[in-house]
Amino acid sequence: MTDLERRIAEGVSELRARFAEQMKATPSLADPAPQGDGPKNRHGMPKEPPSQNVLEKDEWPVLDLGQTPEIATDRFRLVLDGAVENPVTLRWEDLLALPQADEQADFHCVTGWSIIDLAFRGVRFETLAALARPTAAATHVMTYGSDGYSTNLPLWEALKPDVLLVHTVEGKPLSTQHGGPARIVVPQLWAWKGAKWVNRIEFLGHDRRGYWEIRGYSNTAHPWRDDRMW
Repeated sequence: MTDLERRIAEGVSELRARFAEQMKATPSLADPAPQGDGPKNRHGMPKEPPSQNVLEKDEWPVLDLGQTPEIATDRFRLVLDGAVENPVTLRWEDLLALPQADEQADFHCVTGWSIIDLAFRGVRFETLAALARPTAAATHVMTYGSDGYSTNLPLWEALKPDVLLVHTVEGKPLSTQHGGPARIVVPQLWAWKGAKWVNRIEFLGHDRRGYWEIRGYSNTAHPWRDDRMW
């Protein structure tokens, strides 16, 4: 194990311990009466949240703010800053040098469709957080996209092991239309909670609402509670 890998592993362990109880209590893991249909998913919730249509993987719709930034990997920069002890800017090669992770995860869009068991590869959010070292005061993050998008997450949601900064889907590089070269995927919440074309992760000592949250979308975004709007 390299020194960087050791420091990240130690940081991840500390963050997991710090937010363990809050993670366990989140609705996607602990709701005693989740809404939805179908067999149980990997977390014990119904595979299909209420009012969702399941699409095939090759039917993945493209939704955005009307802009599609073209970001070459040699121009990729990801800033980790805010309430952290080690602000850092990652280039593409830096991102790929971090520990990589593979996840089979579901993707639930608030507009009424879901895709089941997508194969994602990327860097776990907890790895990025361990690299930046959130201060004791940090409780939330805001993620930003190159198209002007932003969305907020409590750290106990963002630090779940299946939350990834994704660069590969189904064995292929994440397409520009779906947020490539890298986007955040938060499988246990509605998909708008993951910024496409991500270029900044700001750690916060308080909650602050993002693009859709200030326009009436739920601040918490729990699919199995049909938690879509205020």
